[in-house]
Amino acid sequence: MSYDSFSEECAAIKEHLIYDLSDAMREATTMDLDLFKQYNVKRGLRNEDGTGVLVGLTRIGNVVGYQKSDAGLTPIPGKLFYRGIDVNDIVYALLKEKRLGFEEVSYLLLSGKLPNKQQLEEFKSLIAQEMPLEKKTRLHLIDLEGSDIMNILARTVLEMYIYDKNPNDVSQSNLMRQSLYLLSKFPTVISYAYHVLRHAYNGRTMHIRHPREDLSIAENLLFMIKGEEYTELDARTLDLLLLLQADHGGGNNSTFTVRVTSSTMTDTYSSIAAGIGSLKGPLHGGANLMVADMLDHLKENIKKWDDQEEIDAYLYQMLNKEVYNKTGLIYGIGHAVYTISDPRAILLKELARDLAKEKGRTEEMDFLELVEARSIEAFSNFKKGTKKRVSSNIDFYSGFVYDMIGIPKEIFTPLFAMARIVGWCAHRNEEITFAGKRIIRPGYSSIAPEKPYIEIQSR
Repeated sequence: MSYDSFSEECAAIKEHLIYDLSDAMREATTMDLDLFKQYNVKRGLRNEDGTGVLVGLTRIGNVVGYQKSDAGLTPIPGKLFYRGIDVNDIVYALLKEKRLGFEEVSYLLLSGKLPNKQQLEEFKSLIAQEMPLEKKTRLHLIDLEGSDIMNILARTVLEMYIYDKNPNDVSQSNLMRQSLYLLSKFPTVISYAYHVLRHAYNGRTMHIRHPREDLSIAENLLFMIKGEEYTELDARTLDLLLLLQADHGGGNNSTFTVRVTSSTMTDTYSSIAAGIGSLKGPLHGGANLMVADMLDHLKENIKKWDDQEEIDAYLYQMLNKEVYNKTGLIYGIGHAVYTISDPRAILLKELARDLAKEKGRTEEMDFLELVEARSIEAFSNFKKGTKKRVSSNIDFYSGFVYDMIGIPKEIFTPLFAMARIVGWCAHRNEEITFAGKRIIRPGYSSIAPEKPYIEIQSR
């Protein structure tokens, strides 16, 4: 038998085996949904009213979208708190003073307190000095293959374990050192990975720009991606996005993933890589790409962007699974906690309007705001009888904002990770250093009937 014939026969056997196994898997994974109620299982760690099952306590972030009482849930305007401070207060103070604030919020989340001027300057200086990559990491990134920067980011984080002299040390000082190290390296890793991808897959010239110590995290990211071609408003808007996505409580999927893995006392790099894997999913951090794709589709298929009736008709078709990707979803609308409003979306929308004026894209911005309003109305009418309130979430505007700044889609979700690394590290540090820690191990009830083992000759 020739090598080619052997390879073809192996491929045929492999394809047949995969088909048989996947068919068996389909049967083995089928369950009656009524059994979940019978066993009182909280699917997705959600209570019957949609709230999350309480599994822990934290002093880091708080997400508020409703008031809970004996009468049930009462929707209220959304609030987000960092270490007990309303994020609205932080943002409006920064806007008033025309300061960038991601580093300040990072200090707050990691330490539990606001820095004074000297502490903030020292913190910013340290992050900027740590931002350049080690030579081995730079060379490794250039040699990496792969079209997904989230995967490259995860692999690079795991590689950082090798270069850390104390990777398994979970003392408080070492955990903080690793937190600052990761915070400083993420912008550079993402920038390198993007330019390598751009060169490998698009045949473009590879521009590698080194971070500058006189720039903030947001400014350095823009500089390393675009060079000098960004405005002050670009930097302020990106800084706001990073600030608003720095933390979202302990219950969001990626942060919970970091806390679950941290509870085993694994190393920082393994835990953060797990968080990256979680955030990558289209039902979590990858949702911003889904919104961007949907809005591109709407702009192409709705002829008159100011025609409310045409917009309504198309949205109802989407909800009826007749157009677009036929999932019945309007991406960027609705949130697990926020009901009446997502405070992050409101704050981002304010700067988005200013940015749209600067970029000459006010017509698109008006269209997005109209789609947002009509989507909420369409959902309410479509789901008649339901008490659920929905609002737009931060993903609804983030993709459009990134596009106006000139950020490529390949790094939409990596930038989310670049912001959330602060929250991940803060929650990991809390999980590990808390005196009452226990390994997180929820229960699963087996519904498989017992059966005897059958000797292979008798099968």
